[in-house]
Amino acid sequence: MSAISIRNLDVVFGDKVEASLKLLDQGKTRQEIIDLGGNVVGVHNASIDVAEGEICVLMGLSGSGKSSLLRAVNGLNPISRGELLVRDGEQMVDIGSCDETTLRHMRTRRISMVFQNFALMPWLTVLDNVAFGLEMQGMGKQERRAKAMEKLEMVGLHEWSDKYAHELSGGMQQRVGLARAFAMDSDILLMDEPFSALDPLIRSQLQDELIELQQRLNKTILFVSHDLDEALKIGTNIAIMESAKIIQHGRPEDIVLNPVNHYVEQFVAHTNPLNVLKGRSLMTNTAQLERLEDMLVLNRNDNTCISTNTDGQVISASRQGKPLALHHWQEGQNISQLPEDTLVMATPDISMRQAIEIRYRTGHPVLLNEKDSLIGILSDKDFYHALLGKHFTTTEAGMAGG
Repeated sequence: MSAISIRNLDVVFGDKVEASLKLLDQGKTRQEIIDLGGNVVGVHNASIDVAEGEICVLMGLSGSGKSSLLRAVNGLNPISRGELLVRDGEQMVDIGSCDETTLRHMRTRRISMVFQNFALMPWLTVLDNVAFGLEMQGMGKQERRAKAMEKLEMVGLHEWSDKYAHELSGGMQQRVGLARAFAMDSDILLMDEPFSALDPLIRSQLQDELIELQQRLNKTILFVSHDLDEALKIGTNIAIMESAKIIQHGRPEDIVLNPVNHYVEQFVAHTNPLNVLKGRSLMTNTAQLERLEDMLVLNRNDNTCISTNTDGQVISASRQGKPLALHHWQEGQNISQLPEDTLVMATPDISMRQAIEIRYRTGHPVLLNEKDSLIGILSDKDFYHALLGKHFTTTEAGMAGG
């Protein structure tokens, strides 16, 4: 079920909106429209659905339109044309056409926002900053402070409740901003580059904490970022924008594997594939493995082979004729405790990072099983192929695959 549904949305800033929309329909570019009338196209013909409980990351370079689209969701930016629907219980509210009372209700009850610059009020304590939105809702002092303290405990700042913003580090201030948004108990969070002003180590830590909190709270999050590694790490889906348009929208792995054009390909080429690619996308299929009589060869150099039955189940393994132990690895198991010199079988959804750690620990390729049947392996060749950026193909018509 969609929490946010956007159809053919245009956002134009200026006093000649209708004239600019006509120029857009004629195929004029953003720069041509600026030159002709001075208006700025923030978003052009955007269509996207954000499901309940997902983190959708709006990604792009500065000026691509991602913040303009985000701010249209709670009515901070004008909707010039198209439809922007936000769920409110069983109904969908059109943000572009609703009255002021409805818009105020959506902003105070359904949608919360976390800003890049923290936006904390310096004259209020940490606790009162978190409780501020609840005060605006008319909640009593004792109740709102109790709820604010609960959210501060959730982000690990309950011991700082009586401090002021200037007494906190940047990362701690951003946690206060998160706690304030969570305290509103809104179903939808809008996050406009909330971690970009922080040091890399703090940024990574807050990304991890956001993922952990999302697993517990299951909010719908629309998150703006210019950092694709961040987008790949936290996003359920990613929408990449260029020149006010959404040019590709999909799961992180799909975008890394199949960039739609050269613009997206350039982004993907500089990302860390360890954070997004799965074994299924990297593996060498069983049918591609060399056969030696009734054995499948994993490593010709040391004659490491496996045997499978008619159902594709691995029943034995050997190296230079001597038996090798087999181990079924499950998500959550400690890789550092795996026995060395062991062949490990894992799910095809294993992450590239985990697979490389297993390969390093055991000294052997990783076997991938689906429904108790071997479907492929991950060897050094597959890992090098991914790390060198050879794992994706560009699907844009007329462009050769990579």
